[in-house]
Amino acid sequence: MSSAGSSTTRTMALAGRNVITARITDYIELTKPKIAVMALVTVTVGYTLAAQGTWFSWTLVSAMVGIALMAVASSSLNQWVERETDSLMNRTADRPIPAGRLHPTEVFWFGFGCGVLGTFILATYVNATTAWLGLFTFALYTFLYTPLKRYTSLCTAIGAVPGALPPVLGWTAAGGELNSGAFALFGILFLWQFPHFLAIAWMYKEDYSRAGLKMLPAKVQAGGTQKITGYLATAYAAALIPVSLMPSEVGLAGSRYMWAALFLGLGYLAVSIMFIRDESRRSARRILYYSLIYLPLLLIALTWDHLALLQ
Repeated sequence: MSSAGSSTTRTMALAGRNVITARITDYIELTKPKIAVMALVTVTVGYTLAAQGTWFSWTLVSAMVGIALMAVASSSLNQWVERETDSLMNRTADRPIPAGRLHPTEVFWFGFGCGVLGTFILATYVNATTAWLGLFTFALYTFLYTPLKRYTSLCTAIGAVPGALPPVLGWTAAGGELNSGAFALFGILFLWQFPHFLAIAWMYKEDYSRAGLKMLPAKVQAGGTQKITGYLATAYAAALIPVSLMPSEVGLAGSRYMWAALFLGLGYLAVSIMFIRDESRRSARRILYYSLIYLPLLLIALTWDHLALLQ
């Protein structure tokens, strides 16, 4: 073969590898890996708290795989449903579907297939309760929360339900009953989301408005009454403090966790109050960053103190 022919072959092979790499990258982006990883962390915490020191590694691995597939299905079908509105927002216009890198049909079947496989794994290798909760989480996020974003800001409250269920899925995967311990985990994740998402919604309110998504109260979106977002964030941060202390009350953790939760909760409340005083992109970003510090530290403190009690 001539040198020219060899060069052409190498170029074509390289181009083919680049195409495959680009498609893999797009599919990874489709799964929203950061959100999926955070969800799996909370699943592990829920499993650890319900297992009471007795580990069944295969069950945990099966739960992680099944729930990860359900999370991928939710993210993929969310982007399939929102492909038109995503194309209207600067922050999402370069996602794989609106950018034209992935076809909507292939994304739909990819998400559908992941959902079916995830449900099968949870039902077969974990337990029926976890499978049904996983399916409920998927359906609520994809078919209720996502469409409602076009009609009412109450979608945030509905979306917070599936967002708070991953630790409960971990809890039931370990054989835990849906009792006060599971409710405590759900309540913490449920309330934690509101200041976090309200900050994001405020930072990108022009983008959401352009796409016709009602992520904030109507008065805020219309440019009317100010500081509603800050007051809402503060109210939820305040409500989170007593709820975050529940694990100590129900015997999942001791006083060390209680003091850590109180300290972290007061910090979350403080940055939310700062947002009322100075409703700006900087203060909204402060809430966002603190929320991403708060949750991992709280879960670490909870898991550590729980394991200490078992010793």
